[in-house]
Amino acid sequence: MERYFDLAAKGTSIRTEVIAGITTFLTMAYIIFVNPDILSTTGMDRNAVFVATCLAAAVGSLIMGFWANWPIGMAPGMGLNAFFAFTVVGMMGFTWQQALGAVFISGLIFLFLSVTGIRRWLISGIPASMRSAIAAGIGLFLAIIALQSSGIVVGNPATLVALGDLTQAGALLTIGGFFVIVALDALRVTGAILIGILAVTVVSIALGVSQFGGVVSMPPSIAPTFLQMDLLGALTFGIVQVVLVMVLVEVFDATGTLIGVAKRAGLLTEGPTHTNKNLGRALMADSTAITAGAMLGTSSTTAYVESASGVQAGGRTGLTAVVVGVLFLAAMFFAPLAGAVPAYATAPALLYVATLMVRELSEVTWDDVTEAAPSVLTAIAMPLTYSIANGLAFGFISYAVIKLLTGRAREVHAATWIIAALFTAKFALFGAH
Repeated sequence: MERYFDLAAKGTSIRTEVIAGITTFLTMAYIIFVNPDILSTTGMDRNAVFVATCLAAAVGSLIMGFWANWPIGMAPGMGLNAFFAFTVVGMMGFTWQQALGAVFISGLIFLFLSVTGIRRWLISGIPASMRSAIAAGIGLFLAIIALQSSGIVVGNPATLVALGDLTQAGALLTIGGFFVIVALDALRVTGAILIGILAVTVVSIALGVSQFGGVVSMPPSIAPTFLQMDLLGALTFGIVQVVLVMVLVEVFDATGTLIGVAKRAGLLTEGPTHTNKNLGRALMADSTAITAGAMLGTSSTTAYVESASGVQAGGRTGLTAVVVGVLFLAAMFFAPLAGAVPAYATAPALLYVATLMVRELSEVTWDDVTEAAPSVLTAIAMPLTYSIANGLAFGFISYAVIKLLTGRAREVHAATWIIAALFTAKFALFGAH
């Protein structure tokens, strides 16, 4: 391990890397409870999704560790799982098998973009304000999902939405869980989100609201989701928008996370990103993990920004990511515990992740209205139309049009023009769905 991961040269040790790996795992392990909760709304088998989530996270993290030698954990991404369940399946009417096919295709495209360098071209071509607004908008989308699933926000024929009954157990447990998570994170307690989920689950079991089926067992069968993707169904023209959105979010989210965490770990040198050793392998690793996740039966796998906690604990090599992968494999034996986690135990986690994502709005160039207006449209359209795709469409189209009308069309990169044109064509040919 000393030679393979080059530990001495990076000023670390096996002990430090193991501690860093455990730290990263604890901060991102909430996904093994949240992801099955979200994807099971599509009709997917919850237990199979649990196993697929653990396996996808393990495979992605192990590839990142052994091949790219970077201390970054991988798992199915927040936001894209919500897009998969509530937009692609819930609103657009595709089957979850077709949605998995779209994830697989997006992974292949993502791999192509990474190999050819187009991925870096896309990133450099999308305005920084828009990138921040996309992250914030996805956060707001997660927030409304959390508030709705817990009964805090309900439908109203006069005002569209209204405040629910806060005396109900689900709403009270969600509110309490959110306060616990925020307080623990403010106190810098490792695994705050995971602790919050488990605390609400224990209380719900004690109150008789949730059923306790044990803690440890052999992993459930993955057969209900394994290789169940419908590639032919995903090749219909109507799903082009789905693949486009998945690729765009994967490009922004994964690349931004990889570069941000790598900079914190001191793995990137100054200058063009393509000159940095192992960045290319890291980009390929997260691309490969998406296709693997689709075959296993889960939404897009991505690099986790929570990996920064492991870097803060001293992680500097791929051994950190390998430890994360091994722990996700071990997590498969806790299926009964995952099955006991109710929706209002994962809702506080969604709400807190939303809080972290919405702060990206601080990066928007607010003193330039041609940058601020498209960013706001992007962020608010996602929750208000219940669609990440619509938010992206509103943002890119408005950005291009506003720059054109103000005589600043030259400021718009070719990538932005192309994406805006694709979304415009989609609305013209297929309408709002």
